[in-house]
Amino acid sequence: MKLKTTMMGAAGVLALTAGGAFAQDMANEMTIVSWGGAYQQSQINAYHEPYQEMHPEVQIITDESSADAVARMRAMFEANNVTWDLVDVVASDAMRLCDEGLAMPIDADEVLAEAPDGTSASEDFGDMIVSECFIPQIVYSTTFGYRTDMVPEGAEAPTDACAVFDLETYPGRRALERRPIGNMEWALLCDGVAIEDVYDMLETDEGVERAFAMLDTIKDETIWWTAGAETPQLLADGEVFMGSTYNGRLFSAIAEQDQPIGMAWGYQMFDLDGWVIPEGLPEDHLARVLDYLYFATDTQRLADQAAYISYGPARTSSAPLVGDHAELGIPMGPHMPTAPDNLEGAFLFNYTWWADYRDEMDARFQAWLAQ
Repeated sequence: MKLKTTMMGAAGVLALTAGGAFAQDMANEMTIVSWGGAYQQSQINAYHEPYQEMHPEVQIITDESSADAVARMRAMFEANNVTWDLVDVVASDAMRLCDEGLAMPIDADEVLAEAPDGTSASEDFGDMIVSECFIPQIVYSTTFGYRTDMVPEGAEAPTDACAVFDLETYPGRRALERRPIGNMEWALLCDGVAIEDVYDMLETDEGVERAFAMLDTIKDETIWWTAGAETPQLLADGEVFMGSTYNGRLFSAIAEQDQPIGMAWGYQMFDLDGWVIPEGLPEDHLARVLDYLYFATDTQRLADQAAYISYGPARTSSAPLVGDHAELGIPMGPHMPTAPDNLEGAFLFNYTWWADYRDEMDARFQAWLAQ
């Protein structure tokens, strides 16, 4: 029973850190890994800075390596030199890290705060807890932005992901992530495959080749990004007409930076994002991480993050507390991927499928890019 062994190995730590009031021998430095850009800044605003105000002795070192978290953590464990304390990852990566013994299982009800009405953490997070190692934080989507001033005269503005494959109506460069996730699904959807058949199709060589054939039609016009902040910058610079990225990054470019960018919500791809704790942290580091997590994942803090970026909080009890943007004063609800007007044609990302097939698909995708 790995969960019991891990939790007992931190004997005393968990009891002392539940609420943080009596914790002893806690490290005063944490390296917290995330995705950079507007998203990481929202964490700094909502979690890091308020926590440090309560604990001025603590130094939080931020790292922007989450896109490579699985590979980096594998390498760290192989070298027996784990330098990260807390890592922000998507759900499918959390499942892989957990399966490989690189992330620590946790008991949500033992180490996370209850909801204000006494509802247990596990019930409040509910189905968002997709792995015993995963501490949910947000619901987000990967979707498309486009330059409103580059829509050809006489053409309607793009409304969904399929516009990225329509070079005739919407000429110009595209931006897509340099990995198979999302791209393979959109390629099949826009080639006529029904939503419910996409993952069954991707389990066949025929389906994979069909997706690559669709991507071939725009490959020469595509800039491949590796960080979520790249597409908003490419759009702002007018280097691409249309590109995929996380909905919160596009919200930042549109609402906060007043860029001439529109959102194409159709076939937005829902996903979950949250924390994992590297396995085997020294007890003083584990105590500090658990103390931070108790604070940073409570009902109010998850709602606070939504005041800085348009991602939905993973706790049920946080949703009613989402209000206006912290600086702009605009209601944040309509900008969430779960807003009713944005839901039409949404695609639920299958993190379990990707946890099983990610390494294989990564290899095939990188081989296709190199052709």
